[in-house]
Amino acid sequence: MSSQPDLAARWRHFQATNEHRRAVRDFDGAPLDDADVRAVLEAALLAPSSGNLQPYQLHWLRDEAVRRRVAEACNGQRAARSASTLVVIAASRRIGLRTAASWRAHLDQPNGLDARSTAWHLGEARKFSRFLRIAPLCLWTPPRMLLSAFAPVYSLLPVGTSGLRHWAARSGVYAAQTLMLAASARGLDSCPMEGFDAGRVARALDLPRGTVIPIVIALGRRRPDARLEPRWRRPRADAIVEH
Repeated sequence: MSSQPDLAARWRHFQATNEHRRAVRDFDGAPLDDADVRAVLEAALLAPSSGNLQPYQLHWLRDEAVRRRVAEACNGQRAARSASTLVVIAASRRIGLRTAASWRAHLDQPNGLDARSTAWHLGEARKFSRFLRIAPLCLWTPPRMLLSAFAPVYSLLPVGTSGLRHWAARSGVYAAQTLMLAASARGLDSCPMEGFDAGRVARALDLPRGTVIPIVIALGRRRPDARLEPRWRRPRADAIVEH
């Protein structure tokens, strides 16, 4: 178990990382060290995901022509134009199914787990594989729409085509937030962008049909004159509800 000084140091490091992370829109455009970007992307892979299915890929745009096309698809945003590189989060049911198959193959080999844990995880992998095969069936859409009409909380159930896209996108967003915190810890800056033409981005990356793109992230280092105003956040009493 970590000692109190270790916990205190970890908390200070996290606070510094979280405080440094800002949505930077004015980057200096200088090339980034490949090792820094790879480290940030690999850290993002530790993000949580539904059923550990990790239904997303992180597309690192190293080719200048591709990066330019995607930047143009981001509606001319300063962050996209000035960033050193872009990372596109792409998520889909197909990726989740592929992950489940890889997970089962991993569990069929010596994996450091005891027999009981291996059996449990194999059962989970099979269960989620079955779910991802039947969840997109059209028969789920009418009951989900009916339920959500009476109670909006059911609108995000991961069934039906749109429900599964929302499900995959949420896991992709977990990875995106982890990526941005990792970038801050590595001394880089980032900007999450939602204002883009998803169709143009998908065509630029030749993404298969059924892929959803929840977010594009600009990466680089802020310019010395980058405009970063004081943060404003809602009062805690309004944002945090205790039950």
